[in-house]
Formats: sequence, structure tokens, C-alpha cells
Amino acid sequence: MKDSPSEYRVEEIAHAAGVGVDTVRFYQSRGLLPSPARRGRVAIYSESHLERLREIRELNRQGLKLAAIGRVLADGESGTLRRSLLRVVSEAEGARSYRLDELAAEAGVAPPLLEVMRRSALLQPAEVDGEALFSEADLRCAKAARELLDAGIPVEVLLPLAQSHAAHVRELSDRAIEIFEAHVRRRGSSGERSLGQVIEAFRRLLPASVTLVSLHFQRTLMERVRSRLGDDGDETLEALAAATDAVPEGSPWS
Repeated sequence: MKDSPSEYRVEEIAHAAGVGVDTVRFYQSRGLLPSPARRGRVAIYSESHLERLREIRELNRQGLKLAAIGRVLADGESGTLRRSLLRVVSEAEGARSYRLDELAAEAGVAPPLLEVMRRSALLQPAEVDGEALFSEADLRCAKAARELLDAGIPVEVLLPLAQSHAAHVRELSDRAIEIFEAHVRRRGSSGERSLGQVIEAFRRLLPASVTLVSLHFQRTLMERVRSRLGDDGDETLEALAAATDAVPEGSPWS
């Protein structure tokens, strides 16, 4: 029984947070959740414990492992900045609300293929309570893969290409983050920007970076199509070039 509206025993706080009792104790053992107060042999948790549990679960749903969650939950401005930047990423990525079977039904793709895409890093779900949850971005990716497969591209051809692309994109992304840290978050000798300035800059630069990379790939693909047309003059490629010319400028693939 709850002693007051702001006090919980371990079973009660686990139920309120939507986790198991063992999960609450595990978070305590990892230092993610402060130790409760004691009344004899009874552990008493507060509203702040409940808020922390919900925050841990939300960060987990965003794809963070426990070690990373611990850093994000750190006190001070650094922890606040990490949480704020993660919210921006989550807004751009979309809610993680699809289980594998739901994603398969929504995208029109067989679950075994989604598992292969997951192993190839084309899909990046978060593990929440032992279950993979996929985002809106994963759904868009699965639908795009279905379009390629429907066009006749074999899976055994598509996946190695995707894996090669993923390796290069990861390296490029890491470099982009380093540039953001050096030239946006810390403006050289002028020191660090304020918390609000960093968050606003990240909010603006994230979609701009995605658009830049998408448009670069689009234009490079168009250029390579035209180059091959010059090599053999194939009528099919002529038609493909005409189709690429019809793509409006300023928006990737639309």
C-alpha cells in the first residue's frame, strides 16, 4: 500500500513505470537509479525515482545502451545538452512504435527480409525490454527496399551494395559530428556556445546535412547515367536519363 501520493514500494514503482521489479533493481545496480530511502527493511521510492525510470525507458526506446544512458543522465549542462540533442534526433527519426511483424505488414515486406536488412544495418531498431522496436525512418527504408525489389533487383545484389554504402556513410557521419563539435559547438578560440545556441544549430543542421547528402547522391547518379549513355547509347538508358531530368531540383527524389 502506498504510504503517500509521492511514495512507492518497489512493486508499485515498477508497475507505474511499466517495468519489472528486477529491472528496477538492475538499474540501481548499474547506478542509473538512485538508491531508495529505507523504512526498516522496506525500500521507499519517490516521484523523482519514477521520473528517472521513465526517462531511462525513453532513452532506451531511442536506441541507447545502458552505458550511454548513464552519460546522458549525467548532472549539469553536459547531460542537459545530450538529452536535448537526442530529442531533436528522435523528432527527425520518428517514433519507435513498430514491432517486426507490424513493420512487415505496413511496408509490405516479408519478415525474413527485414531480419536480413537489420543485420545489414539498413534497419536500426532499438531493443526495449528484449523486443526490437522500429521507427518511422525504418518504415521508409523498408518501403524503399520493396520498391527496388519490385523493380527486379535481386536481394543478393542489393544487400552487398547496401553494406558497402553503410560503411562509407558511418565514416562520413563520424567526420560530420567531429566538424560540428569543432566548428559549431565550440567556435574555435571563442569558446563554447550556449546550450540553447547549440541545440538550435543542431536542429537546423541535421535536416540540411541529410538534404545535402541526398542531393549529392541524386546528382552523381544522374551524371553517371549520362556518362554511360555516351558509352553505348542504349535506348533504355536514354529513357532513364529522360526520367532523371524530370526530377525537380531542390528535393531529393521528389
